[in-house]
Amino acid sequence: MAHVDPIDRLMRAALLSDEEFVATLNDLLKNDLRISVRDLAAHCGIAQSSLYKILHGKRSPNLSTLREIVKALRQFYHIGDENFIGLIAARPVLESVEERLADVDGHHMRVREYPVHTMEDAIVAAVRAEREGAIAIVCAPIVSSIIEQLVHVPVATIIPRESVQRAIELAARKAWI
Repeated sequence: MAHVDPIDRLMRAALLSDEEFVATLNDLLKNDLRISVRDLAAHCGIAQSSLYKILHGKRSPNLSTLREIVKALRQFYHIGDENFIGLIAARPVLESVEERLADVDGHHMRVREYPVHTMEDAIVAAVRAEREGAIAIVCAPIVSSIIEQLVHVPVATIIPRESVQRAIELAARKAWI
């Protein structure tokens, strides 16, 4: 079967009917991109509640909404022109990162954050980062071996030496109280 561009597929479905559009968009989100409605909402600037109404057939997308959805989906499918490193971690870890641009051996690398809450989120984020064009991924040791088996880009593991010792000391102090 010939490869059909997912954006073309979505546009053809939108021209057929609202039902076809909804079915195709749901398929792209769940099976192809594996992203949530929240992720799509964040990228296209449309309220999550509006997207839910569209995806459940309670509202038809207007032309400007359709444009924003397509624009966001193009970002998900497009491999970026700029090299970046995907940093997959919990929000507190991401907030501790001070630089979003790394200078490594004279090469400027942008760091794109992927906040996660669970191991499953981390796995999905890794696949998404690779699809979005990450040239490498940085993640926690608990998921790095799994992610290395799923993606085709280098994976580096976060090794928090000093923070582990501080956490042990804090836990001991809390236990003594």
